[in-house]
Amino acid sequence: MSVFLPLVDPPGPPDGPALVFSVRDRDVSVGEGEAPEGGLFVGILDGRHCWAVEVGPDDQADPDAFFVDLRRLWGMVKNPVWVLAGRSVQLVDWARTHRYCGRCGTPTELAPGERARRCPDCGLLAFPRLAPAVIVLIERDDGCALLARNVRFPGNMYSCLAGFVEPGETLEEAVRREVKEEVGVELGDVSYWGSQPWPFPHSLMLGFLARYSSGEIICAPDEIADARWFSREELPAIPPGISIARRLIDDWLGRGPL
Repeated sequence: MSVFLPLVDPPGPPDGPALVFSVRDRDVSVGEGEAPEGGLFVGILDGRHCWAVEVGPDDQADPDAFFVDLRRLWGMVKNPVWVLAGRSVQLVDWARTHRYCGRCGTPTELAPGERARRCPDCGLLAFPRLAPAVIVLIERDDGCALLARNVRFPGNMYSCLAGFVEPGETLEEAVRREVKEEVGVELGDVSYWGSQPWPFPHSLMLGFLARYSSGEIICAPDEIADARWFSREELPAIPPGISIARRLIDDWLGRGPL
């Protein structure tokens, strides 16, 4: 099993070539080499130093570099490397979008010893941004699960309901609100299941299991194209294994009713 140690600064000289994630806009290339000038140290994966660096459209890049978006990269590299690629894209995006202080407009600088950018004028610290989002697998007493097709989904794919947490909400309150807003049903018990960093662009997905309580499905037309109760024997097209949605569905498929 791979071991990753997140660090802000290198603990010493590397033992060999570093793993370098070159980021161009939202695309990334994974390669080996020395610590890049202007790069962000990400940490150590299985003893190897890992760096993220922004590469502009006119910058000279490694002729062997192959830039690809994160979704296409999944399956092309081992999962620990893919997760680090997502972390690198997010860190580069954070550095790119926080070059100036959001309070006074002064150019920011890296804060020593922590993952933050600091304003040298007013002292404001800007940390990498994360947007928490909840995602839920809802099960009925007969064992059927409620899956929905978002208006932005490709083809005829159905998935779990999801949405962003609002200020002042608990995670469980966010689950109940999103479900009520999107499909109009009420939930009974809601329990935490697991989480997944989701770099599209900077989310943390928090997975839940929930019991259906009451109400008929009424889809919010601006978000949900269709939503239905599905049995394990009549499953529609579902998300690929890249997502926590698929893991929630696979967990439901692999066990009996809650």
